[in-house]
Amino acid sequence: METPQNHRSIEYEKIIEKIYTALEKDSIDQFRSEFLELHPYDQANIFINLDQEVRLQIYTYLSPDEMSEVIENFELDEVGAIITEMDPRFAAQIFDELSTDDAVDIMNTLERDQIASYLTLMNREEAREIKNLLHYEERTAGSIMTTEYVVVNHNMTIKQAMVHLREKAPNAETIYYVFVTDDQKRLVGVISLRDLIISEEDWIVSDIMSERVVYASAGDDQESIAKLMRDYDFLALPVVDFKKHLLGIITVDDILDVMDEEASDDYSKLAGVADLDKNDLSAMDAAKKRLPWLIILLFLGMLTATLIGQFEGTLQKAAILGAFIPLIAGMAGNTGTQALAVTVRGIATGDAMNEGFIKRLKRESLTGLITGVICGIVIVLIIIVWKNALYLGLVVGFSIMISLIVATIAGAFLPLLMHKLNIDPAVASGPFITTINDLISVLIYFGTATMFMEYLV
Repeated sequence: METPQNHRSIEYEKIIEKIYTALEKDSIDQFRSEFLELHPYDQANIFINLDQEVRLQIYTYLSPDEMSEVIENFELDEVGAIITEMDPRFAAQIFDELSTDDAVDIMNTLERDQIASYLTLMNREEAREIKNLLHYEERTAGSIMTTEYVVVNHNMTIKQAMVHLREKAPNAETIYYVFVTDDQKRLVGVISLRDLIISEEDWIVSDIMSERVVYASAGDDQESIAKLMRDYDFLALPVVDFKKHLLGIITVDDILDVMDEEASDDYSKLAGVADLDKNDLSAMDAAKKRLPWLIILLFLGMLTATLIGQFEGTLQKAAILGAFIPLIAGMAGNTGTQALAVTVRGIATGDAMNEGFIKRLKRESLTGLITGVICGIVIVLIIIVWKNALYLGLVVGFSIMISLIVATIAGAFLPLLMHKLNIDPAVASGPFITTINDLISVLIYFGTATMFMEYLV
């Protein structure tokens, strides 16, 4: 039986086939008929997989406005190559059609001389707005805001505000919120579209606006903005300067991109890898980005090897101890990574800070104690049954118990401490915390074994 999903997939394949046929026949009308029926996301997926020669052909089929909708659905690391292969005048016209914040994001991926060239060719007003936004530091509210929004004066009547809204709405990113400013262009309130529609025409805007406006400063970090919009369920957030002049707004679609970017960045750090989401790196470039962490971890690993060498006498007397080194080190590393992941997520969502540093640490310590005791008891029983060696089981079990407790505390403490010191907690990466816990667990294991050596031989 054909499912709706399968049916859609079959129809989609048919459309793609028709598009390729139109391109081969150089049939502009057929291509436009099929291609423009697709959602811009699907258009982008088809377009990015075409050869450059075919893409150059499509640029002659589509208007700058139509092409801008396709461009908006590309990943940022893909857009630069696409833009630079176009005729510069055509690319400049696309920048004119893009929302200001999207145009700025793309330009930030280009070289300075390329940016200057496109700005020269663009509409003067559009170029001026883009120049203003390019001055803001990356990953700040100013760098992701748009200047395409609707603002009304607090002294307007509702009728005047609605006329103004209809005039400005075609070029605005969103009209669900209408922001209100005073005569000095300072943000003083906000009105929902619903309130505007249901209000009487002769009412004054200042009488129905909400004065409790949540806003961001232009220099605020984009991650804190994302949390703010998530907590308040906003579709848009105003951005102001130090005198509360309205500079722009941040829309929810931009925040979704920020969340994706921040999640990818944190995951890269947790993995000990830079720019994990860049698939176009050469093998040499990828190796250069991974090597720094690996070299650091190599030296930490050498510390572990040196430490094991210090207990060579213990190993000679009871060689069976060597069999459990990977087990203890692995358990400690895994436990530390679990605590790290939970804590970093708690910091990202704000839960860890709401709970408090000490309370969070106590809870993770208790978790480490419970898991350590249970795992310790399990391994003691296994070794007794397997090797019929009570004291060996007790040494390994005690070592696992203490290692898991310490690893859990370390996995929670390090990111919390880094956050307190205003350092990105994701820097306490999985490989880093695993290697540190390997070192600690080996020290605990062989220290315990040495203390009870007389019972093991």
